[in-house]
Amino acid sequence: MRVLAVDYGDQRTGIAVSDAMGFLVGRAWTVNEWNPERMADIIAEEAQSCGAERIVLGYPKNMDGTVGPRAEKCAEFKKLIESKCSIPVFLWDERRTTVDAHRILSENGRHGKKRKQTVDAVAASLILEGYLQTLS
Repeated sequence: MRVLAVDYGDQRTGIAVSDAMGFLVGRAWTVNEWNPERMADIIAEEAQSCGAERIVLGYPKNMDGTVGPRAEKCAEFKKLIESKCSIPVFLWDERRTTVDAHRILSENGRHGKKRKQTVDAVAASLILEGYLQTLS
């Protein structure tokens, strides 16, 4: 089962897609789009074109597990994606994925502008990896 993961952001959104069997993270990329409506269209189109059976949307809870403004925004974005396609959308607790993505990129010599352009794709990969682990 192919899964598409999303790390939704105000300016950039990371997207990662699993392999066809749903075991590994395949490719990941970043989309520069600030308009939620257009971003939801892009996600729906990508999910349909790659044959995704599920969409996993990062749900950034606060460290204490409470739901803050950013998580509420993602919950609303989930509804927007669902209005664009019939593929089920799941919220995934993504605490620390962006922090971990920055650490991974830093450890691999990616700094400054290079890191800024790829951190959301790495975060989407981490969301996808975490979700896929629960399926095995």
